[in-house]
Amino acid sequence: MVTLRALCPDDATALTRVYSGASIRHTTGKPLTLDQAHEKIRTALARAAESPRAQWSWGILTADEMIGLISLRRRTPSMGTISYILREDTWGHGYATQAARQVLAVAFTTAGLNRLEAMHHPDNPASGRVLAKAGFTRIGTSDRHTDDGTAVPYELYALERDST
Repeated sequence: MVTLRALCPDDATALTRVYSGASIRHTTGKPLTLDQAHEKIRTALARAAESPRAQWSWGILTADEMIGLISLRRRTPSMGTISYILREDTWGHGYATQAARQVLAVAFTTAGLNRLEAMHHPDNPASGRVLAKAGFTRIGTSDRHTDDGTAVPYELYALERDST
């Protein structure tokens, strides 16, 4: 069982553990420093105070320990995206799927969105399984450009409000 809660300044050390090792292989590839973790939290708290709100970020907790981060971003008035990252030692227990399902409820009620999209790196099929279990359907690929200019075809998923 996972719970979600807003980030707080004391979460910085836990975030550095989340953003490290194999967990970052398909993101920046660089571990998050403590200063960067503090900045990520400050940004999340500032975004939470905006009106209208365009982003929500929650720590993913199990047994009162932060094991990941999940975010919802409003991209248009009716469409948003979700993203998530879990600490490597917590993979394979359904935590990301549970967290995603909780965020869907917020997206389609509180945020008033009608559509959600998400994507994952082609070498991370486990993330695709998370999305499918949460109700998303694979709709194609979307090229993301790397620092060296090459394009990587990320797997793209969508979920409509009426299909939940």
